[in-house]
Amino acid sequence: MVKKIAMTLLSTVLSSSLYAGSMAQSEKFVGIEAGPAKVQGDSVRGDETGIEFGLRVGAQLDQWRSMVLLNYFDEGDHNTEKLMVSVDYFIFDTQEGGRYFNPYLGANMGYASYEVSYQEDTDAFLYGAQFGFVSEIMDSLDIDVGYRYSLAGADEFDHMGTAFVGLNYLY
Repeated sequence: MVKKIAMTLLSTVLSSSLYAGSMAQSEKFVGIEAGPAKVQGDSVRGDETGIEFGLRVGAQLDQWRSMVLLNYFDEGDHNTEKLMVSVDYFIFDTQEGGRYFNPYLGANMGYASYEVSYQEDTDAFLYGAQFGFVSEIMDSLDIDVGYRYSLAGADEFDHMGTAFVGLNYLY
């Protein structure tokens, strides 16, 4: 477990240092997200579905976006908390009348704590991919619609898929 935490922290530091030179030029943002999620693993009888909520902080350039996500899922006896780093590549930039529409593909990795009321807590390293689009609503507000799929390294918590809608405040 200590190795997984150390690897997650190292990845966070490395990804943030990759973009440190460009951070002064980028648009920084904070946001929220929510959407239906499905968790699967040995401790889940079938698929456990519910709503996942999250906070996001990040920065974006013309073609790249990186963010740190803190998400929470609680349904019945199951509770999952995730801390992830996400990097997205905007496939193309469609700008019409000053507004933009940017589809993206991305990768994520991080750490999850998975709890079930009738067994011990499970900590797992997460990695996965996401896709979606970002569209400007107003000058400093955009909407993010996408799907994120993450695999975990624990038997009790095998993988999780989330369809989400996020709102980002750009500053």
